Amino acid sequence: MAPDKNRATAAAILPLVGGAQNITSVAHCMTRLRLGLADRSLVDDDALKALPAVLGVVEDDTYQIVLGPGTVARVTPELEALVAESSADAEPRPEGAEHAPTASELAAQGAAIKEARKAKNATPFKLFLRRIANIFVPLIPALIGCGIIAGFNGLLINLEWLPSITPALTAIASGFMALIAVFVGYNTAKEFGGTPILGGAVAAIIVYAGVANIEAFGQKLSPGQGGVLGALGAAVLATYVEKWCRKWVPEAVDVLVTPTLTVLVSGLVTIFGLMFLAGEVSTGIGTAANWLLDNTGAFAGLVLGGLFLPLVMLGLHQALIPIHTTLIEQQGFTVLLPILAMAGAGQVGCAIAVYKRLRHNTSIRTTIKSALPAGFLGVGEPLIYGVSLPLGRPFVTACVGGAAGGAFIGFFSMLGDKVGSTAIGPSGWALFPLLDGNENLGLTVAIYGGGLLVGYLVGFLATYFFGFSKQMLTDLNADVDAGESPTARAEAEPTPAKAPATV
Repeated sequence: MAPDKNRATAAAILPLVGGAQNITSVAHCMTRLRLGLADRSLVDDDALKALPAVLGVVEDDTYQIVLGPGTVARVTPELEALVAESSADAEPRPEGAEHAPTASELAAQGAAIKEARKAKNATPFKLFLRRIANIFVPLIPALIGCGIIAGFNGLLINLEWLPSITPALTAIASGFMALIAVFVGYNTAKEFGGTPILGGAVAAIIVYAGVANIEAFGQKLSPGQGGVLGALGAAVLATYVEKWCRKWVPEAVDVLVTPTLTVLVSGLVTIFGLMFLAGEVSTGIGTAANWLLDNTGAFAGLVLGGLFLPLVMLGLHQALIPIHTTLIEQQGFTVLLPILAMAGAGQVGCAIAVYKRLRHNTSIRTTIKSALPAGFLGVGEPLIYGVSLPLGRPFVTACVGGAAGGAFIGFFSMLGDKVGSTAIGPSGWALFPLLDGNENLGLTVAIYGGGLLVGYLVGFLATYFFGFSKQMLTDLNADVDAGESPTARAEAEPTPAKAPATV
């Protein structure tokens, strides 16, 4: 997308979210523009969904506009610039704003489901998981970049090409992972209300080479022991120590005493406690993941692939981010992500089946055609919220497709052919450049590609034959135009159509 298009997209979004005065914060993750809003009622959801660059919207603690990988990183700074440039008098939204091309009962149902889920997800535990996710999500671009370089470098080494360049590429790919604990500590302190650099300073102890001369619990420590989990715990402790100091240390000596006590107290606890304990936990995670796939691979893949979409809906998938990062830090790749990516494959197969079954529903078919390319690349929100979840049964059959794809990859893990990803974030076809494993790259790619095909096929067949009741097909297979509003359609039909059936 060219710079002028990025600015045009940002300019189109701004009035539809209530203007600059309604925006309290702007951020983005891998695929979504995340906006803090002063007044949610000023947002025109239908008009936002109608924008060509918008793949969907998601309501959570922030208002999230799905733009897709790459695009979101370019549109976000343009929107920030427009917000900064805007005058106090925001431009009024045009009265003639068009409705989304899928103005149908499904859109209303999807919005209702998201609103209800947002309320259910606002529990202390799930809010804590969101905070953990906020620590690791900013690290994903570096994980992806270094992961791709590592994969390319591994290919060069295997082919014995450019031997004078591969050591430099190794350093480039490995540098970030060697210091990832520092970045985790920095982000943790920032997220929990401490001074970020103090969190980074305490976490840096974990990767300092000199810890090899220190003994704790009868064992010599090793640099990096405890990894990202130890860094997270150390930075959280540092934040609480700092807050205590800010409360009790006199202001006259605060600038000297508070940082010193924060680093000293949390540093000693990290060295003589957290590094050992977090190291044991990290080792346990790696051992458990390997044992699970070595001994119950097909079943484990079936369960993980089948349940990942419900975990996403419940907000529990965020608990997996530190686990992925720990596995990448320990083994060089996470064996769980390729299996979980099969959930997206089932969603794609499901969407194609819905497209085939609802031949006369132009509205739903238009939604699928616009969202399917993003689905192949692992961006599943438009298909989930716009198609399968509001329909009910197709969401279940999509999970069946994900379970089949996960079982396929898990089966090969039982045979000793592990498939992993050197980074987290991408899914679907976008994961191919990040694939790694314990066998040659060609076999790893073939197994992952086979899993995607199984997910597509089973998701399609399960949805085509079991995703609709006869009544659902009758109700949904109406000749509905993509641009027709529910009101206009109701006036044109003698008998209003029933709401789509759900499971």
